[in-house]
Amino acid sequence: MIRTLTILLVFQTLGESLAYLLQLPIPGPVIGMVLLFGCLLARRGMAADLAPVSLELLKHLSLLFVPAGVGIMVHAQRVAAEWLPILAALVASTAVSIVVTALVVKGLQK
Repeated sequence: MIRTLTILLVFQTLGESLAYLLQLPIPGPVIGMVLLFGCLLARRGMAADLAPVSLELLKHLSLLFVPAGVGIMVHAQRVAAEWLPILAALVASTAVSIVVTALVVKGLQK
């Protein structure tokens, strides 16, 4: 378990470091996930090693929403002041996600 958590944290740290050093507009964890994905594609056996611990982490995924909820509570005034752009972004991103998912499913059914 420690090995898997270390691997995940190393990739997140690499992503954060690249985002900071290169001043990229992409969040560090996203860069880290892309790097991890590339490593998983390059080393096929690595996915099997990470799977058991990763599945355990996914069981407790709801705990990861606690910091986001706290952030919303801390910045409640800002959210209230900018509710329209937030709502528009949520509606647009949901619509795009539905369309992309439908296209991918349609493409995979062929």
